[in-house]
Amino acid sequence: MGVRRRAARLRPAAGPCYDARAMYKEFYGLRESPFSMTPDPQFLFLSEAHRVGLEVLQHGIRERKGFIVITGEVGAGKTTLCRALLDALDSQTRTALLLNPTLSDAQVLRAVCDEFRLQPARATRKDLYDTINAFLLRELAANHNVALIIDEAQDLKPAVLEQIRLLSNLETAKEKLLQIVLVGQPELAAILDRPNLRQLKQRVALRYHVAPLSYKEIGEYIEHRLRVAGGDGRIEWTTAAQVLIFKYSLGVPRLINVVCDRALVAGYLAETRVIDAPLVERAIEDIEYKPVTEVIPS
Repeated sequence: MGVRRRAARLRPAAGPCYDARAMYKEFYGLRESPFSMTPDPQFLFLSEAHRVGLEVLQHGIRERKGFIVITGEVGAGKTTLCRALLDALDSQTRTALLLNPTLSDAQVLRAVCDEFRLQPARATRKDLYDTINAFLLRELAANHNVALIIDEAQDLKPAVLEQIRLLSNLETAKEKLLQIVLVGQPELAAILDRPNLRQLKQRVALRYHVAPLSYKEIGEYIEHRLRVAGGDGRIEWTTAAQVLIFKYSLGVPRLINVVCDRALVAGYLAETRVIDAPLVERAIEDIEYKPVTEVIPS
């Protein structure tokens, strides 16, 4: 009861809450926020699912498989996985990462040129396409590989997906000139099953779905994030707290981050380095604005 009495309500717009969030790093001896929402690859926790996903991506690009599709629920860590992939690829691989799924089919070609710093003579579709083709042939002659990674691919228009398929036609008799990675939410798989996209689906060489973390991985994930942020092990997360975090997040990394960040704020306000179930309950209630019993059925 003492902890609950000292832990103030954590409203996101409140000044004291903002100060607490900024100050808990010092209290816990952290260099940076361990549960930030940004897709920083140094914080990537290689769960079994993420490890296999990264291996699939590296293999597909290294072996010039052409099309690779990676899916996962919202907040599963797909974008962080893409960032980690960019860091993991060798210097012989040229890469481009497109993050804007609202581009038109012509704008996608322009964006690819911009990412690879190509300067087509004109902005016609043919000139853009020819410029990309010439670039890929030069890279092949230099024994370089080229990968195009497109995030949030479930939001791409059919015309854009068809344009991307046409880019995959750039190949020699023996190998693909461009490796294309489509990363998106589970509905991307359903989109690719549409009859009008069957030509694209037939070109997909590798598929992988990034599953949520298991319960066993929750504690390992939390400790990994804290260690990367500069923690020295002084924060203790009780078993009951971890069970509650798993029940709330269902293993989705983004939700784990949200509730752990709030729990650390609550722990700072309570002046404790033991994050227990009551503190996690308080964090969940402040996220959901309702009693935890309404969020997580018993």
